Amino acid sequence: MTEKGLKVVVIGGGIGGLFAANALIARGFQVSVYEQASNLGEVGAGVFLTPNSVRQLQRVGLGPAVEKFGAGVGSGSQYLRHNGAPIAPVQVTDSAGWNAAFGMHRADLVEILATALPTDVVHTGYRCNGCKQSGDVARVTFANGAVAEGDVVVAADGIHSALRHEVTPPSHPVFSGSVAYRGVIPHERMPSWSTKSWLMWLGKGKHFLTFPVRAGQLINYVGFVPADEEMKESWSAPGDPDVLRGEFAGWDPRIESLLSQVSATFRWALYDREPLPTWSRGRLTLLGDAAHPMLPHLGQGANQSIEDGMALATILARANRKTVATALLAYEGLRRERVASIQRGARENGLRYDSANPDLGVRDAQMAAHAAFRRRLYDHDVVPEAEAAALGLG
Repeated sequence: MTEKGLKVVVIGGGIGGLFAANALIARGFQVSVYEQASNLGEVGAGVFLTPNSVRQLQRVGLGPAVEKFGAGVGSGSQYLRHNGAPIAPVQVTDSAGWNAAFGMHRADLVEILATALPTDVVHTGYRCNGCKQSGDVARVTFANGAVAEGDVVVAADGIHSALRHEVTPPSHPVFSGSVAYRGVIPHERMPSWSTKSWLMWLGKGKHFLTFPVRAGQLINYVGFVPADEEMKESWSAPGDPDVLRGEFAGWDPRIESLLSQVSATFRWALYDREPLPTWSRGRLTLLGDAAHPMLPHLGQGANQSIEDGMALATILARANRKTVATALLAYEGLRRERVASIQRGARENGLRYDSANPDLGVRDAQMAAHAAFRRRLYDHDVVPEAEAAALGLG
């Protein structure tokens, strides 16, 4: 059982921070979430939830909400060449054949996670500017003059985390050389489009992804294209729909038809970081993109932040005020190798998607063989490993 009165301060009200709050509260912690924006929310785009995170959402009682507001993805999912010729089916189940992959609108997922929390947990309009530790207390200060105290501080505030530098030496995000155009289209405009399939078209230096969200009412699309210069990282920089259409002119007619319906789009510069040497110092630890920003080419950014949150809650549940720092090192030790391998894998997969190998037959064979990797990725259950890592902390 969690030590009575143990307090956790979470910095960041995105998917990672909100899920961590749910997982921690389920374990009996007192939790406060501080978000710098004036309102919780996400721009209009999708996130793909895979079985390794869906089982964690189910554990905190959010399975029914995911099924209601998400779009189950399975049959007909496949990789295709840029002209629509099929390459290979896409594996979206674990080894038991459990199909629990869902396309979610990011705003819907944030709403689900926030609504599940008690009303006094989330505080908006709090920009973090530092964390100081003294004895058995960590104090977080905010630009508005407020101070929050806790036994644990979790920095879940993204790739530009305000607290990362207090844990690990400074480093710079790594630009991938690509940008993504993304958005959603009402399914009623494309009524023949599958509401069950994840589809990826692969071309030279580019690829294009679609999957359903919001119970199939919307089609989420992402067009990945090369960039000539580094652009400021943003989840919501406006893009030009005509430029997007031009990038995929001559591809599968289905893509051209879908893009003809786009009236507004967002442009997203793709950055990650080299794996960090450490995530924790004393009572402060990192979670999600603050610890391991990754490229989207394995669809694991949000999924790994959810795994982080469940691992952290599981390990801290065996800790007390005196063993918090040891528990955070156990959490870091459990997670760092897995997410580093996924960071590397996302980079490698992006090269496959963009047909870096001039022999497309070899590329196609690699994509067909990728089913085994996806199954191992989706099979992973972080809870048994976290329980083992927590032994001896109580």
